[in-house]
Formats: sequence, structure tokens, C-alpha cells
Amino acid sequence: MDATKPNTAAAGPKPTTSLLRRRSPLASPQYQLDVLDAVNLLQAGDFTATLQAHGCQRLQPAKLEIFQINVGKLCNMTCRHCHVDAGPDRTRENMDRETIDACLRALDQTEAHTVDVTGGAPELNPHFRYLVDQCVARGKQVIDRCNLTVLLLPRMQDLPEWLAERGVEVVCSLPHYRQRNTDAQRGDGTFEQSIEALRRLNAAGYGQGDPQRQLTLVSNPVGAFLSSNQTKLEGEWKAGLQKYQGVTFDRLITLNNMPISRYLEWLEQSGNLQRYLELLVNAFNPATINGLMCRNTLSISWDGRLFDCDFNQMLDLEIQPSNADRGASPQENRLHIRDFNLAMLAQRQIITGRHCFGCTAGAGSSCGGSLAE
Repeated sequence: MDATKPNTAAAGPKPTTSLLRRRSPLASPQYQLDVLDAVNLLQAGDFTATLQAHGCQRLQPAKLEIFQINVGKLCNMTCRHCHVDAGPDRTRENMDRETIDACLRALDQTEAHTVDVTGGAPELNPHFRYLVDQCVARGKQVIDRCNLTVLLLPRMQDLPEWLAERGVEVVCSLPHYRQRNTDAQRGDGTFEQSIEALRRLNAAGYGQGDPQRQLTLVSNPVGAFLSSNQTKLEGEWKAGLQKYQGVTFDRLITLNNMPISRYLEWLEQSGNLQRYLELLVNAFNPATINGLMCRNTLSISWDGRLFDCDFNQMLDLEIQPSNADRGASPQENRLHIRDFNLAMLAQRQIITGRHCFGCTAGAGSSCGGSLAE
């Protein structure tokens, strides 16, 4: 068996429930960080030192352009690669209406042009439609990070048309345009369900070249390697999906898998952890630094805490204010969206770690796709 390809029958707990539900040590963000730091790399894996060696003394934010709101970890799927450790059992971690309103008040204090709504499956949050309507009313571009299969749930039948009426961009996870690779990463039957969801989006006007109904697919590698050339893959995917499935979309973005959460579990179980980290470190690309999502994005967790990016959020690496009390605990320095202060956030230093090599390897990787092709 090829060790670079996920094996859904690998020894160990079945990947059908979250790490938290299985009481895996990897459910702890600190444990994940310790695992990454303990890997003995042939080349130094200090991200800060690597930045400094390329002339970046401090990684600081640029102008805030994107509010990324993670409305919860509840999901109808439990994918093998999920960096959120989302699943049907994550019912507690769901953003409430009070926190959503705090996000909107903070949004009103900025010139951010985009609200990126993510999860879990964000559509399962009971306040999802309220949040979208409020952002659209403010003239913001809204992105729905959709796993596709959620659109087939009975109470979501109207969602493609509902999103289309509001001009929401739908950004959909689809590991590959062929069934085998998609099902290997996301579970048997996922590909067929995803194609059916894409057909429903096409029927609602998505994927036809209309900028008000933009359909974006997201691909991440099925294995321990970097994402391929985004432009080349887009052409291949468009041809493949049109020919074999009769499905169209507007653009493809490619992401490197981040070595955290359930993907980190797979790396350990398959014996690929050291090799993959070496790959990320050796493929560091300084041309990706200016475009890193942590520089123009604010990540807000389901409970209102603030992070530099979605990956830091999953590792509990909270934003530390520039005027933080160095003798205080991280909890005492904790920032919350209800206390939003744009000027203070603009002065912060972005929190980094070994996992950050995932965003700077090769052509780079961000929530918007590759950074340096």
C-alpha cells in the first residue's frame, strides 16, 4: 500500500467520530503543538527564525479586509483531513445570537469588504441565515464555506436558491473530481452526494460565470504532499467535471493540508509525520509572506475569541494584544469580539508556530488558495 495515500482502514480508532468524542490525546491543541515541536527535523523548523532569515523581523497585520467567522464545529460529516475536528457530535460549539450581533457591531467599525462564514458546516448554525442577511444588508461580500453534502439535508433544500438570491459566493470542499480520491478522504458515497449538490447549485445559477453567483471548489491533496499548480488543476477539473458529470464551476483554489487535528492523526498513523514536516520546511517560499491570510484576516471563534487565522484558532493560539501584561496568563490577556478594538489589533504581532510552514510551502496556501504561482 502507498504510505502517502490515506488508508481509511488503517489501524487505530475508526475516523468516523471526532477526536474529542474518541478522547484522543490529539483533541488537545497543546498536545498537537507538542507533537509538532517534538519532531526531529533535518533542517531547523523554527518559523520565526526562517522569516527573519528572509528579512521579515516581525509578522504584523496589514489592513483588515476579511472577517472570518467560525460559527461552530457542528457538521454532518467527519472527514479524515478535518483541521477543525468537526462532526455531528460537536453540538456544544455553536455561536449564539449574542456573539453574532457582537461580530456585526465589530464589523461596522471596519472597512472589511468580505465576511467569510465557516464551520463545521456553517449552515447548521441556527443563526446562519440571520448572519448572512445582516452582512448582505451592509453591502459585504459573503462567502459560505460549504461541504456540499449539507445541501442535501431536508431542511436545506431551498438553500442554493436562497444563497443565489443574496449573491453569496459558495466555496465548496471537493478533494478531487474523481470518486475514488474524494471518498478516500471524506467517506464512501461522499462524491455522489457532492455531485448532486453541485448540480443543484448549477440549477440555481451558480458556476455559470455570473459574479453574483460564484461557485468555487476547494481541493486539498489526498496524501502527504503539497497541492499542485492551481491554474493547471483548474483547467483539468473544469474539463473533467463537465465531461463526466455535466457540472460546471467558476474557479478552483488549492490548499496544503495543515499538520494539525485529524490530518495530524493520519500523518502519525501512516508514518508520514516527519517526512511531511520536512517537506513543508524545505519548501518554504518567501514570496508567500505578503499574502498570508493572517495579515488581512481576523478569525473569530464560535465563542467570540479572536485569532490571527483559522488554524491558530484550532490550536487555541489566541491573539495577544500589543499591550498584553507579560506576567499574566493567556486567559487574562484574552481578547473577545465584544471588546473589539481595531487600533489595538493593528499593532499586534501575529502568533506563529511550526504549523505555519503549511501556508508558506510551495506556491503557498491560504483560505483564498495559492499565494505565489
